[in-house]
Amino acid sequence: MEKHDPSPHISSRFNEDLEAVRAHLLGMGGLVEEQLRRSLASLADADSALAGEVVRNDAQVNGMELAIDGECLRILATRAPAARDLRLIVAIIKAITDLERIGDEARKIAHIALRLASLERPADRYREVRHLGRLVELMVHEALDAFARMDVEAALRVPHHDRQVDEEYESIQRQCVTFMMEDPRQIRRMLDLTWAARALERVGDHAKNIAEYVVYMVHGQDIRHTRPEEVEDRLRSRANAGAA
Repeated sequence: MEKHDPSPHISSRFNEDLEAVRAHLLGMGGLVEEQLRRSLASLADADSALAGEVVRNDAQVNGMELAIDGECLRILATRAPAARDLRLIVAIIKAITDLERIGDEARKIAHIALRLASLERPADRYREVRHLGRLVELMVHEALDAFARMDVEAALRVPHHDRQVDEEYESIQRQCVTFMMEDPRQIRRMLDLTWAARALERVGDHAKNIAEYVVYMVHGQDIRHTRPEEVEDRLRSRANAGAA
């Protein structure tokens, strides 16, 4: 499976517009990654000040979504892109929605961190949630990297991580229920941890969506609701047919 770059255009300004909007998306992605990292750090360290910064910075994420969406609409209206360029714009519009929602989930975790900061911090500093957080951070980073390079092979690795994220989330749910049954005094804390884990599971879903847009951009195939193995087999058969 090969990497692809945007096709050349007669209008250099059109090329510049496409590259600019793609760069702005990646800039938004970097901010969202930082929001996620800081929200998890505020939870582990009981850092109310850091959690508050995450909550306040969510407005910046929202503003970037609106600005990039406006850029895309302008390109659609003035340039009338076709083929791969049209798919790029559509994918960017979809991806910024997922990035904004990842930002929302990071804000939710920060709010949970603010509540938990008033309680005594456990010795393990919420080890299971932090481990789940590292998994979804990896998914987000790999999805954005694949988007930046239009690397289908890298994009297809992201959904495989999603299975592990789901398993970790279910494990945390079971543990929290057990702790609540054994010690009702822990109900508030365990409910908050369950919601934090749920937010991270959703982040993984959004990262998977972004990775799927890479396949759509490059090959024009919508692979939503398709198992990763089926997608890989389909693309491999297509590549073999093209080489024949």
